[in-house]
Amino acid sequence: MSFAVFADGTANLPKSLLEGITLLPCEYTVDGKPQTYWGDVDSFDGHSYYEGLRAGKIVRTSLLNMHVFLSRFTPILTQGLDIIYISMSSGISGTYNAARNAALELMEKFSGRFVHIVDSLGCGFGNGMLAIRAAELSRQGVNARTAASILDEEVPHTCQYFTVDDLNFLKNTGRVSGLTAKIATVLSIKPILYGDKTGHIVSCAKVRGRKRSIEALAEKYDEKRVRSGEQKVFISHGDCLRDAETLSDLIRRITPGVPITICQHEPFSGAHVGPGMLGLFFRGTER
Repeated sequence: MSFAVFADGTANLPKSLLEGITLLPCEYTVDGKPQTYWGDVDSFDGHSYYEGLRAGKIVRTSLLNMHVFLSRFTPILTQGLDIIYISMSSGISGTYNAARNAALELMEKFSGRFVHIVDSLGCGFGNGMLAIRAAELSRQGVNARTAASILDEEVPHTCQYFTVDDLNFLKNTGRVSGLTAKIATVLSIKPILYGDKTGHIVSCAKVRGRKRSIEALAEKYDEKRVRSGEQKVFISHGDCLRDAETLSDLIRRITPGVPITICQHEPFSGAHVGPGMLGLFFRGTER
């Protein structure tokens, strides 16, 4: 490895895709009780977690602070390695700024070392895909500064679209208004959401009914996907595996044989999108 690659639990990566990637823990509370998520999505009991949200349990999340980055990055820099950290979107969390401030402090302390924070402008597989790419570049011997440029240029091509089953979870975190959530619930309107160029969650379409929302995600894939080169698709779900498999089938009708990874959606950002969240992540021509 030519440089160290860091991400955190929001990257949503299974163990099979973690080669060369070190994950940082995410802290949150469930009904006031502290929890630490280390990023092991394979052993994450998504059913119990999302059932808890359905039953009214309250989850509060916290950003990763500077101390986390300083304590975990310092030993790596001491070994003489540069670092690239793939951050969740600056548009939804202060984690990026905390990491950036830590990087500036550490580069002043360790003269000649390079620490780069990639603003993924996304979450879940939206930053997980970039972490996988970073690890590939490191294994290939690409130096950290060159890799940083490649990854920053890749961010606008990291497409992430999702739908939710219950808008009240987004309402509770200020993503939509209470009136919008109420009307959408009554009329069974399902938004198609994505991370825009500033990393904020916005709606790009509204459809009626769950079945149509799943189809709309597949249509976005067909519209935005890169038509040449190797394509990989990632799907995460908030305890709705059957819907994830339906979406997978639709994607394979468009691109037969494409590798698809399906995982539960991690608990940290899962608290904001709620049970029934269904997300689609892939490399595209643009966001």
